[in-house]
Amino acid sequence: MLEAIGVSKRLTGLGIQARQFSIRDGDRELVPVRFDLLPTEYPYTLMIPQNITEQVLLDRLEELGGEVHRPYVATDLRQADDSAEVTLDSGDVIEARYVVAADGMNSAIRDLAGLGSDRNDSLPLSFALADVRLEGGLPADRVLLFFSNAGMLVVAPLPDGSYRLVAEVDESPELPDVAYAQRLLNTRGPRSTAVEVTEVIWGSRFRIHERVADSYRAGRVLLAGDAAHTHSPAGGQGMNLGLRDAVMLGDALSVALREGREDKLDEYAVRSRAEAIRVVALAHRLTRLATAPPAVRSLRMQR
Repeated sequence: MLEAIGVSKRLTGLGIQARQFSIRDGDRELVPVRFDLLPTEYPYTLMIPQNITEQVLLDRLEELGGEVHRPYVATDLRQADDSAEVTLDSGDVIEARYVVAADGMNSAIRDLAGLGSDRNDSLPLSFALADVRLEGGLPADRVLLFFSNAGMLVVAPLPDGSYRLVAEVDESPELPDVAYAQRLLNTRGPRSTAVEVTEVIWGSRFRIHERVADSYRAGRVLLAGDAAHTHSPAGGQGMNLGLRDAVMLGDALSVALREGREDKLDEYAVRSRAEAIRVVALAHRLTRLATAPPAVRSLRMQR
């Protein structure tokens, strides 16, 4: 899909082409996962930060004559038979034939359209996240998942030479510091290689939510991205799923605007929701495996 909109080559030139994912217990490799034998022109996982992906997409949109206006907050939504109106916090009102709610997990447009959910979708899992600079012998071309008695730790290389650390923890500081990141590596990472955290570039914490909207369409309003679904980062499908939504919905809206046919919009709503349910279920299973107690995880690995 990224190739179809003319950005895949730019992205591959800006990211790390990780051809292997390694699941480890300390220095011992438990499961090597290879991507280099996949029957595709892109036999790897592309490690590239979201902000770079967004900039490449924005550049491409502007090349095609589009514009993005920021920052605006939607405060109200009204629908008619052939159009919809969105009121902004500035007081301005925008009228359009269709409105796409792509405003994130806490989408205002989704809730105003009555497509929200009252279900409790939070998992009892807490994670620390930090982008760090390291000195040591960690590979710069593959993602590592470490299992340990202290918990799991993911170490992923980024194009600027830094690494992203993701760890399940009981309680995470709002802004992890160097000492905190170092403890994660010392207690969960490699044992024979000395790895030193020299800088924390950015850090945060998060909890996992699992949600798929009951419907992706209500009249003139359609959902896409995190407004429609949210799930664990396990498997790395969050942004991928949102990008697929965007491309498929763009095609469906093109038909609706050109030809007046809305069947493609309904098809998008059904197919994309079904795909989201599948991805959320997969991410849930991967998360449960990665965060299972050591004894349970060992049994699952053997199976």
